[in-house]
Amino acid sequence: MNAAQVPRKKPIISTGTAAQNRRARYDYKIGPTYEAGLVLYGPEVKSLRLGRASIAEAWAGEREGEMFLFGCHIPEYQAGSFMAKFDPVRPKKLLLHQKQIRELVGAITREGATLVPLEILFNEKGRAKVLLGLAQGKKMHDKRADIAKRDWQRDKARVMRNKGMD
Repeated sequence: MNAAQVPRKKPIISTGTAAQNRRARYDYKIGPTYEAGLVLYGPEVKSLRLGRASIAEAWAGEREGEMFLFGCHIPEYQAGSFMAKFDPVRPKKLLLHQKQIRELVGAITREGATLVPLEILFNEKGRAKVLLGLAQGKKMHDKRADIAKRDWQRDKARVMRNKGMD
């Protein structure tokens, strides 16, 4: 077999986005964002680097004075040994400053906001971070307005592109 016939493995992510919650911007109005560190086991990091995480159903909340990420699914690392077994949906501790934790807990309790993970990424140093957004839920009419606005932008771009070709 030559190099062209060798099956390619999924690329390993060293920096950049490992998982993204694209639906969050549709379901919520995103306010200020925060970058938090994640406490992970070794096999979880390997699984993340393969881009195998899901944060579609995840949310962040406070437990005993610390912030945790709930509902984030990081599957077991398949190439690992029996030592690499862990609970894929265990709550993952978030690393934030105490001032940020107080600010977020206050916003959640006062304003009824939700802390939604927008993406999991690796920074320049190779550390796993999660980008959290303080979000307010959208009503159905807000979602319809966003869809109409996006469709109009797409149609406008199409008209401008065709007009330039004539």
